[in-house]
Amino acid sequence: MIEKMKALCVVSALSSRKALLSGLRDLGVVHIKQKKHADPAVTAEFADISSNYTALCEIEGASAEKQVLSHEHFIRLNKGVSEALREKKENADAVVRLTMQSDRIRAWGAFVPSQVTGLAADGVPLYFYRMGKKELASLAADDKVRFVKLSPVEKMETVAVLDEKLPRSFPATEFTLPEKGLEELEAEIASCNANIEKAQAFLKDASKELATYKAQLLRCKNDIEFSSAEKTTESDTDLVWISGYIPASDAPRFEEAAKASSWAYAMDDVADDDEYVPTKVRYTKVSGLMEPVFDILGTVPGYREYDISFWFLCFFSLFFAMIIGDAGYGMCFLAVAVLLHVKLKKLNNLVLLVYVVSIATIMWGTLTGTWFGLEGAMRIGVLKALVIPSFANYPQYFGYTSIQQQNVMMKFCFILGTIQLSLACIMNVVRKLPERDGSFIADIGWFMAINSLYYVVLLLVINQEVDLTICAAFIAAGFLLVCLFGGMSPDRTFSQGLKAGLADAFTTFLNTISAFGNIMSYIRLFAVGLASLAIAQSFNDMALGMNGWLKIAGILVFVIGHALNLVMGLLSVIVHGVRLNLLEFSGQLGMEWSGTAYDPFRVSTK
Repeated sequence: MIEKMKALCVVSALSSRKALLSGLRDLGVVHIKQKKHADPAVTAEFADISSNYTALCEIEGASAEKQVLSHEHFIRLNKGVSEALREKKENADAVVRLTMQSDRIRAWGAFVPSQVTGLAADGVPLYFYRMGKKELASLAADDKVRFVKLSPVEKMETVAVLDEKLPRSFPATEFTLPEKGLEELEAEIASCNANIEKAQAFLKDASKELATYKAQLLRCKNDIEFSSAEKTTESDTDLVWISGYIPASDAPRFEEAAKASSWAYAMDDVADDDEYVPTKVRYTKVSGLMEPVFDILGTVPGYREYDISFWFLCFFSLFFAMIIGDAGYGMCFLAVAVLLHVKLKKLNNLVLLVYVVSIATIMWGTLTGTWFGLEGAMRIGVLKALVIPSFANYPQYFGYTSIQQQNVMMKFCFILGTIQLSLACIMNVVRKLPERDGSFIADIGWFMAINSLYYVVLLLVINQEVDLTICAAFIAAGFLLVCLFGGMSPDRTFSQGLKAGLADAFTTFLNTISAFGNIMSYIRLFAVGLASLAIAQSFNDMALGMNGWLKIAGILVFVIGHALNLVMGLLSVIVHGVRLNLLEFSGQLGMEWSGTAYDPFRVSTK
């Protein structure tokens, strides 16, 4: 359930600003409203430490086994790490630059550029060129040009021209003298490499202090939170105050702390138009299994929306099982759950969730007779006896045709969709009735329309005979109820709600068409599951078709093929299984998942 929140404003003397914030942080229950950015110096410190920590983590042999250093020792260490990283980068850049220069002049041999430039100072300027044999002959034929022929460079004729440069029109490539010779460049490269090795040795030693870095990152994180809270406070000449929210269940704790610290405060129910109220979801032991999924997706319901974690878990588990669709794969997931359980040495929500979806997959695969996509599993009496004949993925063993089995499975998917969307309508009605919100009648209209559209879907997809007249009548009645009562709300009169609902009649018409599409979209459960089975069967055929010494390759094909199929199945769960809950179901509930997670001002410990 979503916990009720209270709006809060805490006031203290201006001189007690830090004491007020420290007390609120120690209490750890107040969510600060619209926090401002922390002091740039604090965030810059965190960025610096974080950058150095990341660099040290990449060093082979890095560990966090040593004891945490004192803050003074850490400051010196981190300064040394920053200097070593800078030194390493500057020298690495220099090596690249110097190597490019040495590669450019290597073919010209080991010469000293200062000696050449010294000749120019003595009145003998030299200019160096490379050219082809024809160009050299042309140059030799010109009595006005004085030059000295040098050894070829990179299979091209090379000359040193005296007095002045050749005209730009002459087909030759000029070689510009470098500032440093090859020997000097190579000496500098060696020096840079030595500096890099020295910096790397320091960094390798520092990489043993990751525990200290983690502690300092945690300190910085808390400093940032404190600085942000301090920037958010408002004040005048005598008082300082800060606004936020607190769970109603924690109000007594806050009141005791306020009395002990001599804080003044105002606490009240949140306003109906307050857009900044955070959401705190209180999970049960069952619904808490979905918490890891919500954390990964980053989805938070709005404060005035629903907590659908229980229903999400129920439908997600079934959708997961139908999309993966194979009891053999379910056994693999079960093995993963056991390994996680053993490794973590505790049964957390993530491990429990893997247990639930793996067992659901095993059950679904057993009912459909699917074990690694192997048809031979149906020749085993025990496995065949557990199959629901009309659900069987190998219907020929039960006297059904493929068309009959597919129609049954598609119908089952549509039933699931109708149930889930109808549940959303019922939840809306149950919520609105106590609030005296007349729009609950519109939700009844949606319930009628969705259940009637289900039969239209059956007619169009599997050609099941239905009475279209009755269906059309219920759809029209549902549409009319939505138009008449969809605009109702507790803060509107009946006439105002009626006008609002009729004004949205065209939108309601489009939403009715969308409801038809929503039911249809549940066919993805059947389609993706069927595709997964087809892929598994293809890999099985490839593996079983390899005889003799190729059997080893066949085993590899079997293992790798099913592993790839499993990965694609997991991606399909994210794309399709999660989507049906977050879009179709949540859309019918009117949820936008636009909430802000309750994040109280407190000392972080990790």
